[in-house]
Amino acid sequence: MTGPVPGMGPGSGPGPGLPGGGLVRPPRLRPGARVAIVAPSGPVPEERLKAGLDILRGWDLDAVPAPHVLDVHPDLGYLAGTDRDRARDLTEAWCDPSVDAVICARGGYGVQRMADLVDWRAVRAAGPKVFVGYSDVTALHEAFAVRAGLVTLHGPMIAAGTFLSDPGTRESLRATLFAPETVRTLGLDTARALAPGRARGVTLGGCVSILAADLGTPWARPSARGGLLLLEDVGEEPYRLDRILTQLLRSGWLDGVAGIGLGSWAECGPYEEVRAVLADRLGGLGVPVVEEMGFGHGETALTMPLGVPGVLDAEEGTLTLDVPALI
Repeated sequence: MTGPVPGMGPGSGPGPGLPGGGLVRPPRLRPGARVAIVAPSGPVPEERLKAGLDILRGWDLDAVPAPHVLDVHPDLGYLAGTDRDRARDLTEAWCDPSVDAVICARGGYGVQRMADLVDWRAVRAAGPKVFVGYSDVTALHEAFAVRAGLVTLHGPMIAAGTFLSDPGTRESLRATLFAPETVRTLGLDTARALAPGRARGVTLGGCVSILAADLGTPWARPSARGGLLLLEDVGEEPYRLDRILTQLLRSGWLDGVAGIGLGSWAECGPYEEVRAVLADRLGGLGVPVVEEMGFGHGETALTMPLGVPGVLDAEEGTLTLDVPALI
């Protein structure tokens, strides 16, 4: 397969993946559930994969690596295998009726190269399952929303350092997977208002540079209108964050957004400089903005459901979901 799946051009999908649309929540996990581990982006260190698998198995999950999860592209060493194989692993894991969840091993770069090679018709036919990842995986969160109408989890990859080292990160994911009703109010104690207010909407978002990179592509979400937009990034200097946010503003993608929650900005420079950019570019939207909520590339990475209705309260520094992320 070398291009988009036949018949999957713009306008042929179900069209539910917009902020105000009704996305389908997948079932929660039970002890013994089978979880497939895929690597849609960068190459995965074997020792980190093993450590992550051990944690999942300690939760009484049957964690199974996909066939190509440890591959490295023969020519481009920043990719975990070929585009075709990465897309095949995701499609086959999703369409395997014995698999209850698909969790990414790590981020990096590469999802945008393989997203159009996934068989999205087969994914839709297979129905809802838990999907977890963040960073570069933002492009797949958008694809699952727009092409399949599914709720997904912006949460830690199992071979990422934060998942392996931080108990709070692990507990946030574990609770969301097994007891989602216990984690309906989200946000660390660090969260505070960057712009005041309270707003209702449906969650969306992820890594802001990936959201901007999706603009103009055939399956890009047309806008964040009506949504509670969750944004974070890593390794982008303040002027580059300015450029990314300015692109989202100039394109009209942020027109009508209901509220914005901000996560971590690791390796983006001194936070006071990053904060100045965020306030300058987002403060004029006239919507509540909450900073330092504790998701993304920080020391603790809370699991944030995408596609779920809720309320963002800047004064309280919280996102409260109307319903649990999983049924």
